[in-house]
Amino acid sequence: MAENPAYPVGLRLTGRRVVVLGGGQVAQRRLPALIAAGADIHLVSPAATPSVEAMADAGEITWTKRPYEDGDLADAWYALIATSDRQANTDASAEAERHRVWCVRSDDADAATAWTPATGHSEGVTVAVLTTNAKGRDPRHTAAIRDAVVEGLRDGTLVAPHHRTRTPGVALVGGGPGDPDLITVRGRRLLAEADVVIADRLGPRDLLAELPPHVEVIDAAKIPYGRYMAQEAINNALIEHAKQGKSVVRLKGGDPFVFGRGMEEAQALAEAGIACTVVPGISSSISVPGAAGIPVTHRGVAHEFTVVSGHVAPDDERSLVDWAALARLRGTLVVLMGVDKIGRIAETLIAHGRPADTPVALVQEGTTAAQRRVDATLATVAETVRAEDVRPPAVIVIGEVVNVGVHSLLNASE
Repeated sequence: MAENPAYPVGLRLTGRRVVVLGGGQVAQRRLPALIAAGADIHLVSPAATPSVEAMADAGEITWTKRPYEDGDLADAWYALIATSDRQANTDASAEAERHRVWCVRSDDADAATAWTPATGHSEGVTVAVLTTNAKGRDPRHTAAIRDAVVEGLRDGTLVAPHHRTRTPGVALVGGGPGDPDLITVRGRRLLAEADVVIADRLGPRDLLAELPPHVEVIDAAKIPYGRYMAQEAINNALIEHAKQGKSVVRLKGGDPFVFGRGMEEAQALAEAGIACTVVPGISSSISVPGAAGIPVTHRGVAHEFTVVSGHVAPDDERSLVDWAALARLRGTLVVLMGVDKIGRIAETLIAHGRPADTPVALVQEGTTAAQRRVDATLATVAETVRAEDVRPPAVIVIGEVVNVGVHSLLNASE
C-alpha cells in the first residue's frame, strides 16, 4: 500500500516554545529560520558550534548545557531533534509523540512526525519544496527545484503576468558596470515587473532586449528637453509616468548614488509625493578594476582607495575636489568620467607631489565583451590615451595596485 503524502502547512511560531536538541551543524542551519520566525527557542545540548554559541550569547536562543532529559519537550509546539545520540533521539521522539509535539528528526525521517522542506524566499513569497513520502526523499532534488523556482522569481523569468503584484511608483535601479549578469537579482526582478523603463546610455543595454513587448523603454538621452535642463526633464518623465499608475524603473549604470544623480531624482519624486525604491548597484569604481585584475586595496600596498569624478578639470573653478590633498595620499585613486581630463589631472597630481612614475591603468568598457586595459604612468598617461585612442566609458586607476595583478600573473607563469 502506497504511503500517504505529507500534508504541507506553514507554522506560525512567533512567541511559541520551540525545543532544539543538539547544537551541531543541523541546528546551525535550522536555527536562523526559527529565529526569524520569532520562536521562543530553547536549545538543549552539552556543546554547540561557535555559530550556535554566538546565537545564545546574543540572546536569540536560550541554551541549556546538558544532554536531553525526559520532560524537555513539555509545553513545546515544535521540536527539532538533531543530537549525535540515536537513543536520545528515539527517546525524545517518543516524548514528542506523547505530548503531541510536531517533531523533526535529522537522523530518521521515517520516525519523524514532520519534515523540513527546502525553502527559499523572494520578495514576500516563501517557496517550500517537499517530497511526497519519506522513502522518496532526495534533499538534493528538492533543493534544486527550490533554487530553480526562487531564481525564476528573482530574475523575473518566472512570473504570472495576469496575477502579479504591481506597485505603482519608481525604482531607481543600479544596473552595475555593464555586464548584464552583474545587476542585482532585485533589480532584474523589478525590470521584469516594469511598465516603463527609463534607461541611461551607460546602463546594461542587453537587459532591455529581455523585456516583454508591452514595456515602454525610454532612452533618457533622447527625452525632449525643451525649456528644461536635461536632469529636470528626466525627473518630470519619471513623475508623469508614475502618476499614471505605472511601475517605472529608472535604470542607471553602476550605482544610482555614485555620480549617478540618483539623489536628485529621489528628491524630485519625494517632492511630488511619489513612492521611490532605491536598488543599489555594483559600482564600476570597484568592479571594473577587479575585472581587469586590479585590486583597489592590497595588503602592504594600499590601505585606502579614493573615488573621484574627473568630469571637471582640476583648474576649473567648478571643481570641488582637493587635488593637492589627493596627491599626498599613498593609496589608490580611482577616477571616473576622466578620460578627456586625465592629462590635466596627471599634471596636477605630479605638481603636488605624486611621483611621475606612479602606475596608471585605464580600463575601457569594463566587464563587457569589449573590455580592454591600457597601462601607463602619470607622466605618460595623456599621450597614451591619445595614442591608444582610449574612449569613455573608462575607469582610471592610479597607484601601485595597478602592478599587483601584473606581478602575480608573471610569478604564476614562471
